[in-house]
Amino acid sequence: MTSLAPASVTDKPLRRDAAENRERLLTAAAMVFAEHGMDAGVEEVARVAGVGMGTLYRRFPSKQALIDALVGGIREDLRDLARSAATRTDGTGLEELLVTAAELQAARSGCLQRLWDHSEAGRDAIEEFRTRVVELLHSAQAQRRVRSEITSTDITMVFWSVRGVIETTRTEAPTAWRRHLEVLIAGLRPVATDQFASKLTEKPLTEAELRRITGPNR
Repeated sequence: MTSLAPASVTDKPLRRDAAENRERLLTAAAMVFAEHGMDAGVEEVARVAGVGMGTLYRRFPSKQALIDALVGGIREDLRDLARSAATRTDGTGLEELLVTAAELQAARSGCLQRLWDHSEAGRDAIEEFRTRVVELLHSAQAQRRVRSEITSTDITMVFWSVRGVIETTRTEAPTAWRRHLEVLIAGLRPVATDQFASKLTEKPLTEAELRRITGPNR
């Protein structure tokens, strides 16, 4: 797994104390945004981190820069999870990724609003993640673990759906997403040949529609 966020907002390596302050700020921001939402002020982030506002602004010149650092780090972790899942050769990599990516979202719930769309942070990482999702889907279909009509946009909506459940239930039932994901994975599996078997009738999202939903820069 990668660290919580990219190593630095500049190309220069940070001094040890500066690097420690940066990590404290990122950890604090993740906690504050998870508890209060992304409308929370950076003053609260600095207070929780135990640093002054001057230190915060030296590391992150704006609130958006702080959010981007968090989002970029999570997207790098998603990419690494996809790389790990891709090492499976039995078609189970997609299911593994669905579970581990959901676990990551549950653990980093403060930035879920920006994780899948409308952010330039970690762009290369999220694009590689999406490419590997397509490969994992094809592998699962080749092994007959996933029904043939499922598309990559269907899998994207699985990730979005899990995010919604995490956001809705995290304070009262923080593991409810696991049950939801089990139901979704069951629905991805090939149709059984019995009296209740049926094909999907609604068309999947197109890639163009997906791009319009997730914003002009994605």
